[in-house]
Amino acid sequence: MLRNWLRNFMIGRYGPDQFNMALLIVTAVLSVLSAIFDWWLMRILAYIALGYTLFRMFSKNINARRRENDRFLKYWWPVRTKIINQYRKFRGRKDYAYFKCPACRNNLRVPRGKGKIQITCPKCGERFIKKT
Repeated sequence: MLRNWLRNFMIGRYGPDQFNMALLIVTAVLSVLSAIFDWWLMRILAYIALGYTLFRMFSKNINARRRENDRFLKYWWPVRTKIINQYRKFRGRKDYAYFKCPACRNNLRVPRGKGKIQITCPKCGERFIKKT
């Protein structure tokens, strides 16, 4: 019964997206910081972020909310990609060495423990010698 009511209520409304999830994370961080340090300004900012999240979720202006999400993703995806790449490098640090191509600055991954090897960049074809 409650599920059907909520489903009917959300018809024609925007709902959650990536920007809302980021706002919820910001809200949680601000709430924890305000609880730890007892800062009233952080608490107010957390309430504002939560209110904006709920406003976006229940909004019927879907086009405006999509534009906001697209603007957010335009800046978030490069940051997310760098974080994921750094995590992969960290996870594979025992098995692989990472080098930058001197010509095109492309990141290259080669196996560790092979001694001096000639590395060919698949992007530009530049060849260089490095010790792994």
